Amino acid sequence: MSKNKLNLTLPPGSIDQTPNSTPTTSTFQEPCVPAPNLVRGNSIDHLTARLEELDMDDTQRRRIEVFLCQKEKIGGDLSDDDFEKLGELGSGNGGVVTKVRHKSSGLIMARKLIHLEVKPAIKKQIIRELKVLHECNFAHIVGFYGAFYSDGEISICMEYMDAGSLDLILKKAGHIPENILGKITSAVLKGLSYLRDKHAIMHRDVKPSNILVNSSGEIKICDFGVSGQLIDSMANSFVGTRSYMSPERLQGTHYSVQSDIWSLGLSLVEMAIGMYPIPPPDERTLAAKFKQWNESDSPDGSQAPRPMAIFELLDYIVNEPPPKLPSGIFTDDFKDFVDRCLRKNPDERADLKTLMSHPWIKKSEVEDVNVADWVCETMEIRRPTKS
Repeated sequence: MSKNKLNLTLPPGSIDQTPNSTPTTSTFQEPCVPAPNLVRGNSIDHLTARLEELDMDDTQRRRIEVFLCQKEKIGGDLSDDDFEKLGELGSGNGGVVTKVRHKSSGLIMARKLIHLEVKPAIKKQIIRELKVLHECNFAHIVGFYGAFYSDGEISICMEYMDAGSLDLILKKAGHIPENILGKITSAVLKGLSYLRDKHAIMHRDVKPSNILVNSSGEIKICDFGVSGQLIDSMANSFVGTRSYMSPERLQGTHYSVQSDIWSLGLSLVEMAIGMYPIPPPDERTLAAKFKQWNESDSPDGSQAPRPMAIFELLDYIVNEPPPKLPSGIFTDDFKDFVDRCLRKNPDERADLKTLMSHPWIKKSEVEDVNVADWVCETMEIRRPTKS
C-alpha cells in the first residue's frame, strides 16, 4: 500500500464497498380506492394535492398515488413478524437487502438490514430520523414503507425495484448506452433537486448501486443521507475498495450538493466505459472494449487497470486530473456534461440547475428511448402488464 502522502482523512461514507445491489419499485398496478383514514399522518387528498405541485407527468403521479394506497394497507408500525423472506437481493453500505412479502397485505418489498453496535437511544434516534422518508414521495425517489429495530438490527423497508441497481445492470450489459444514460441522468438530477428543494437533503452517496430501475422503466435513487445519526454510526462499520467521493470530501473540508455532482459524473464515466475510471484505463483497453461492443454487443472480459490500495486511490482523486470520457466514442454534449461534473474545484463544478438545462439533458428528455425494453432485455425479465 502506498503512503498516505496528504494525511487524507476518511469522512463518513468516504470508503465505498465494491458496488452491489440494493434493489427496490413496485410495477404499475390496478389503482386502489383510497380509504378515508390517514397515511402516516397525512390524508390521501392532502398528499395528492402536494403531488400536483411537483414536476411529474400524469402517469408518474398516478403511480405515486397507487404506491400510497398500497402503503395505506400496511396499517401501523412494522415488525419482524410481519414479513416472509423471499430471497436475498444483495448487500452493501453496511447492510444486507432481502426481498420480502408483507404477510397481511401481500405487498412485495425490499428490506435492508443494517447491523450497528450502538446504544439503544441512538437506534431510536435513527428510526425517528428515518421517518422523514415518509414525506419523500416523488417519481425518482424509491418509496419508503417504514423502519424499525429488532434483534440488534435496523430494518428499512422500501419499494421493490425488480430490475435492480445500475451496478448489477452494468455487469450484465458490459456498458450502458449513451441514450439510456441520458434518461438515467435526467431522472437522477430531478431526484437530487427534489431532495434539496423540498427537504433540504443532500444525497451524499451517489453511485450506480444507489440508482435503481424497474421493469416499467422507472429510475429512482435510494440510500440518501436523511439520517445524520445513521451516517455517523456507519462511518466506521465498513471498509471497501472504491470511492465515488469528491476531492473536497476526501480532504475533510466543507462540502455541499456539489459533491453529489462529482459522484454523478464519476458514475456516468464508469457506466459509459464499463469500468471504474480511476486510474483511467489505457487507450488499448478501451479500444478493445468498444470494438467488442460494436461487433457482438457483449462484455469482452478485457483487462481493467490494476486495483489501487485505498489511500493510493484517494491520493489519486485529490492530486491527479479528473477522469474524462474517451474521444471518438461519445457525443461532444455528453463529454461536456461529464467534464462540467468532474471539476476538482467545487466552485467551478456545474450546479443542479445548470446541468438540468444542459443540451445533453434537454436532448435526452425529448428523445424516444425505451428504457423499460432495454432494461428488461438486458436483465432477462418480463415487462409488467399495465392495467
